[in-house]
Amino acid sequence: MKIKQETIVKPLPSEELIKKHEKFWRLRLPESFLNFIKIYNGAEVEDATFECNSRSYAIERFLCMLDDIENNPKGIYDIDVVFSQIGERLTDNEDLLGAEVLPIAAVFAGDFVCLDFRYNKENPAVCVWSHEESGEFEPVFYRITDKFTEFLEILK
Repeated sequence: MKIKQETIVKPLPSEELIKKHEKFWRLRLPESFLNFIKIYNGAEVEDATFECNSRSYAIERFLCMLDDIENNPKGIYDIDVVFSQIGERLTDNEDLLGAEVLPIAAVFAGDFVCLDFRYNKENPAVCVWSHEESGEFEPVFYRITDKFTEFLEILK
C-alpha cells in the first residue's frame, strides 16, 4: 500500500480530539489504529486492494478525525460525518448509544471498511460494510481480518 503523502488531512488529530471522539462513540480505539491515524489522517492510497467475500475491493481513502469539520474542505471524510450519515445502516439496534461498528476507510462504489467492536470491545475486527445489501437497521458486514494490523498487512 502506498500512501499519497500530499493527501494527509491536517491538522493531525490531537489526544484531546481522540478522547472526545472515543467518549462520544463509547468505545476505545485500538492502539494500532490510533498510531495509523495520527500519521496518515484521511490519506488517499494507491493500489490498496484486498479480497473479501469472493470479491476484490479497492480503498479510495482512509477517513480522518477533524476538530473543525465545517472549515476543512476534507470535512466530508471525517469519521463522525460518515458515521452520522450511515449510522442507522451500521447497526440493528435502534436504541444503541455510541457505536459498535465504526467506518475508517472509503471503498470504491460506496462501501466502507469498518472497525467491528460487536464481539470484542478491546480488539475490534475489521470488516467491510456493504451499502447495497444493507438497509436501515439491517446491516450487512463481511469480516476481513481479526485486527487492524492484519488488515494493513493484507493490503496489496
